[in-house]
Amino acid sequence: MDRRTFLKTSSIFTGGLALTSSSCFSQKKLPFKISLAEWSLHRTLFSGELDHLDFPKVAKQDFGLDAVEYVNSFFFEKAKETEYLKEMKSRCDDLGVKSLLIMCDNEGRLGDPDDSKRINAVENHYKWVEAAKYLGCHSIRVNAASEGSYEDQMKLAANGLRRLVDFGADHHINVIVENHGGLSSNGQWLSSVIKNVDHPMCGTLPDFGNFHLSNDEWYDRYKGMKELMPFAKAVSAKSNDFDDEGNEIYSDYYKMIEIVLEAGYDGYIGIEYEGGQLPEMEGIQKTKELLERVSNSI
Repeated sequence: MDRRTFLKTSSIFTGGLALTSSSCFSQKKLPFKISLAEWSLHRTLFSGELDHLDFPKVAKQDFGLDAVEYVNSFFFEKAKETEYLKEMKSRCDDLGVKSLLIMCDNEGRLGDPDDSKRINAVENHYKWVEAAKYLGCHSIRVNAASEGSYEDQMKLAANGLRRLVDFGADHHINVIVENHGGLSSNGQWLSSVIKNVDHPMCGTLPDFGNFHLSNDEWYDRYKGMKELMPFAKAVSAKSNDFDDEGNEIYSDYYKMIEIVLEAGYDGYIGIEYEGGQLPEMEGIQKTKELLERVSNSI
């Protein structure tokens, strides 16, 4: 039996009857929830066509989604501005939208071989931990960038992460690492880093597509997902382009979701459309429809 057949025949049964009617499907509890990652709208945001403060409104009113994942690039200078954060929180509260996490970039390398630079990178993230706490997020997403040998980078990244996780834990905020280029896109390496950090509030944000190691070298995305999912506290459904049937052409979403669910994950899966062939709004909608189609096949 192939995986699609397996998923489509693994229906939920109630009272011995398969839930197959449309009315039953509308009532059954879906195996995961869908959120929207702000990066899906990065071109629209960078162009000024959309203001960061209106992102939750787009998620809720255009796509019917009740949870969002921010990117710090779109409010980079606002992390310590209480009034701005208050406005973000107020708008989400008014819409009934949850703030799940902040994806943090451009704050230095948490695995920098220079001790002072590594510590500075750790401390640069403190404000995002505090902002995440204020907004009601459960995590900040960080990068495990480093330099040196395979083993050296593992130790350095674990060192920087542990320092940041200790601060995050004091604020009840998880620190989660995305496979995001370099060795972090090697599932075995990143899972080993998380094990070395050895803290329940340090985990991963596995991304379906970010397994590019260097040049033309790619890590097997399905192997990587299996290695990262045991530590996952969030998941990114990366999408770039679709075939005529609406399937993402680089990642088999049926196989990816099977890996996610087999790991026991039942949280939000964030839409992260990054393609250039479709307008961003259309790419987001196609990703949402694909996730819903997979969900309803389970």
